[in-house]
Amino acid sequence: MTHVREMSEADIEAVSTIRVRGWQAAYAGIVPGTYLDAMTVEDDADQRRQRFFRSGRRSTDLVASGDHGPVGWICYGPGTPGAERVGEVYALYVLPELIGQGVGRLLLGEAHARMKGQGFGTSVLWVLSDNRRARRFYERAGYQADGTTQNDVYDGITLPELRYQRAL
Repeated sequence: MTHVREMSEADIEAVSTIRVRGWQAAYAGIVPGTYLDAMTVEDDADQRRQRFFRSGRRSTDLVASGDHGPVGWICYGPGTPGAERVGEVYALYVLPELIGQGVGRLLLGEAHARMKGQGFGTSVLWVLSDNRRARRFYERAGYQADGTTQNDVYDGITLPELRYQRAL
């Protein structure tokens, strides 16, 4: 049985594994292989540990935990400064072998409920335009592309992202 809870310090390595494996699976053929191959759980865990203990941190990290520990992770918090009632899903990853089994929906639903409880009326997130699987997932969850775009650069390759939003 999978349940959602707040991430603890003990979850950092598992969450980094989920994120790195999630990136490498989701972005294969989209993000340059050199970038994906250079990702390591150790580097990600070091950065995550620094962020986890930063004072004044405004984001919230949740994990979906199964019988053997974390299997998914979501990070959310305030959206664009000045947009008072807009929350943002910063990241959502599930172990690749569990995609399609409801873990992502469970995490997203909990994040939506918590954002709404914090007074947010809208949730936004960014998706690489070529990540069709993620786009379908978010569209099924009620998100719609709002026409706003931005570019990210990975190993010298510029990739467009689309902003999605939905009411909470």
